[in-house]
Amino acid sequence: MVARIYGAEMMGMLAIVQAIMMIASIGTVFGTNVSILRLIPEYIAKYSPTSAYKLYTNTQRFIFVLSVLVGAVLYLSADWVAGNVISRPEVGFLVEITAAVVLFKALMDLNTEAVRGLRQIRLYALMQVLPHVTMLLTLLVLMVFVQNTYSAIYAQLVAWIVTGVIGIVLMRRAFKKRIRPEDDVYVPGYSHIISISAPMFMTALMTFVIGQMGVLLLGMYRTAEEVGYYAAAVKLATLTAFVLQAVNSMAAPKFSELFHSGRMDDLFHVARQSSKLIFWSTTPVLLVLVLFGKPILSLFGEGFSAAYIPMLILVAGQFVNSISGSTGYFMNMTGNQHIFRNIMAVASLLNLLLCFLLIPKYGILGASIATALCLACWNMSILLYIKTKYGRSIGYIPFMASMA
Repeated sequence: MVARIYGAEMMGMLAIVQAIMMIASIGTVFGTNVSILRLIPEYIAKYSPTSAYKLYTNTQRFIFVLSVLVGAVLYLSADWVAGNVISRPEVGFLVEITAAVVLFKALMDLNTEAVRGLRQIRLYALMQVLPHVTMLLTLLVLMVFVQNTYSAIYAQLVAWIVTGVIGIVLMRRAFKKRIRPEDDVYVPGYSHIISISAPMFMTALMTFVIGQMGVLLLGMYRTAEEVGYYAAAVKLATLTAFVLQAVNSMAAPKFSELFHSGRMDDLFHVARQSSKLIFWSTTPVLLVLVLFGKPILSLFGEGFSAAYIPMLILVAGQFVNSISGSTGYFMNMTGNQHIFRNIMAVASLLNLLLCFLLIPKYGILGASIATALCLACWNMSILLYIKTKYGRSIGYIPFMASMA
């Protein structure tokens, strides 16, 4: 809808605003959205649901403080961001409004993973769908009653606010059903939360570099319209994320439970079955994009077919991702977050180098090459590490016993 009604330029601006918010929320959440997915099942198993709730509330307070600080920095630097990143000095007010929403986006990210830690799969599905549905409904209302040039960006901000508030309510209700007055209570300190979350924060930051640096550098070196074309290619190539989220919603907390219970055979069985499910669910989607990518891109509007070759390159990277399985969650849930961080550090540095070398000259083609290569690089590196450490792999390629 954004592409067809507002054009490629506005879609590009929306993608840049989303990337800016992603940077802010990564700094605000500080990896707690991943660590809490591991810690909630661990605290319930070791201590009690009340202890897990104390962990959650302490994490929420920590995020609140960081949100105020990060939001203030983004607000004060709004004019610089608008002029140098978006290349539109006149939209500094959009960055200021985005800064005011940082807290809600951070709470949304935290609560989306926290409900998964409680194995509330239906609530997790709701938290995944809610921001998109809210954005769509808000956009429809704004189109009818306001008709503002920046309606798509306003709709996105409203979606983050609504999902952040609803996430808090859902988490409190979910915990209220579990906690008991007779529970043993262990209250984790902030230092413990930070020590677990810090490596995951670094990993999240590096994942952002690999996934979004292309958008930001395209915004600096190329037109917003070209950013819009690239954003369309990325959205189509990452359609498989729906499958990954669905599988990981069940697999990630199970990884933590099995590993901390010492059930390694069961752990690898679940990991391999997850990889198999991911492969057979995502490969047909990728094949459809390869065969019918051009007509699908044309649905976005005139000119978007120019993103077909970059989309194919991104699809190749996603294929490597699909045969690798839940590599990131496996590392984070099994105490290997420091190794994961180091692998991602190398991959993100490679991505930065490739982006600066390729984007100024080749535009969206260079951005797609940099992203796909680094995605393949870190997935293969993790599979090699797991095979070396445990003598087993979690990847899956049909008819290849070495990956089974």
